[in-house]
Amino acid sequence: MASHVVRIESITIENFKNVSKGTLNFENKHKKYKSSILGLYGQNGSGKTALIDAIQLLKYALCGNQIPKKYADYIQVDAEFARLKYELVVRYSEEEYKVWYQFSIKKVIDEFASNIDDESNTSVATRAELFDEVLSFSYKYNEQSLRKSPLIDTRAEELFAPKGKLVELVGKNKEQYMNLLVTKRLARATSRSFVFSKEMMKQYRENCRNKMYMKLIESLYTFAYRELFIIGTESIGLISLNALPLVFKYRNDDSETVGRIVISLDAPTSIPEKSFDLVEKVIENMNIVLEQLVPGLKIGVIDLGASVKNDGTVARQIQLMSLKNSKKIPFCYESEGIKKIVSILQLLIVVYNNPSVTVAVDEIDGGVFEYLLGELLNIISEKGKGQLIFTAHNLRPLETIDKGFVAFTTTNMNNRYIRLTNVKGTNNLRDFYYRDIVLGEQNEQVYNHTNNFEIALAFREAGEAFGS
Repeated sequence: MASHVVRIESITIENFKNVSKGTLNFENKHKKYKSSILGLYGQNGSGKTALIDAIQLLKYALCGNQIPKKYADYIQVDAEFARLKYELVVRYSEEEYKVWYQFSIKKVIDEFASNIDDESNTSVATRAELFDEVLSFSYKYNEQSLRKSPLIDTRAEELFAPKGKLVELVGKNKEQYMNLLVTKRLARATSRSFVFSKEMMKQYRENCRNKMYMKLIESLYTFAYRELFIIGTESIGLISLNALPLVFKYRNDDSETVGRIVISLDAPTSIPEKSFDLVEKVIENMNIVLEQLVPGLKIGVIDLGASVKNDGTVARQIQLMSLKNSKKIPFCYESEGIKKIVSILQLLIVVYNNPSVTVAVDEIDGGVFEYLLGELLNIISEKGKGQLIFTAHNLRPLETIDKGFVAFTTTNMNNRYIRLTNVKGTNNLRDFYYRDIVLGEQNEQVYNHTNNFEIALAFREAGEAFGS
């Protein structure tokens, strides 16, 4: 497939977690940059992680993968379903597609759950069902353009609408049509996208008559599989348990590898023998940047030898070491901040160099020295090429990156995300944000104020309850 760039341009979230309604546009309207950066700030429980979860759901859907059951509990209790809407752009050298993709998820009883025979378990198993998918697009080639039109609308009673696009995408064979109706029902029953399911992708590739449609669908599918990466808070949990989730996208002259390896830090880790060279190359590549971020620090891989697993495959035992000032110590003794940097560093390298890579990181500031974080994000925003979306509590980046790269959460569940207005070029965005927390000068309140006297009184009452 020809080289292309895919970017997420906006996301709208409805009835999902603590967001009744919220729209975030990722475009920096103040200046033009090669990179696309969006840092989301706000108080705890105001919808920051909901944005990262929405991007994770996009990846599940576009890959045709099953949505984990936990997302059933992310739908607001007083809503029948949650709706997610995404606007993306797909660019080739002379062509540009605008893509609109939306779907809904609802909580349903999981009829395939295996706890039926367990009489002691009275809970009802549920899952998240994905439905009402709509994929629309517009097209631009030099002076030629095509208005926004639906490509696949699964809200129809039949397989999908419009009928003309149906014929062009999957053909006229009646037997295939009936099989795809079963596929549609099966996709819903197994919490998967129907539009991007493995079964539908096979049909497109075998029967699609329109090269434009096929190229667009393949671009989105490839983006989700090989160019969209999400680092959630579970990574921080693994680090606290002395495990390093190493996420990477590595390319050499012959091939490209995308993956994730969890490496134990307090004991040797067994990895497939074929992965050993890759891990060494990824860490060697990371060390080029790591030495500049933390002067004198490098990561080394100790090979503890080969072993044969129960299934007959050969594995290698490895352990990560910290090489600092010519001294070797186990990497597990490094700080949480160093571990966090190392866990995402290879993806930051890729997003700096590759315009078609999108990386979304929840709580990017976890344990990282605030000055270093500010400088790191400034470098990526000024000179990078890809798309980086992150949430944070540390406000140092507000002083180092362009104001067009920053958005904020509000206290209004029906308008969760805003950009600050009336910010002058001479304003320090960090100070401006603090000022707005105190004075409330925006159209939406950005902070639920607390009362210090009431907090102190609550501490006192809680202490008296224990006789202290």
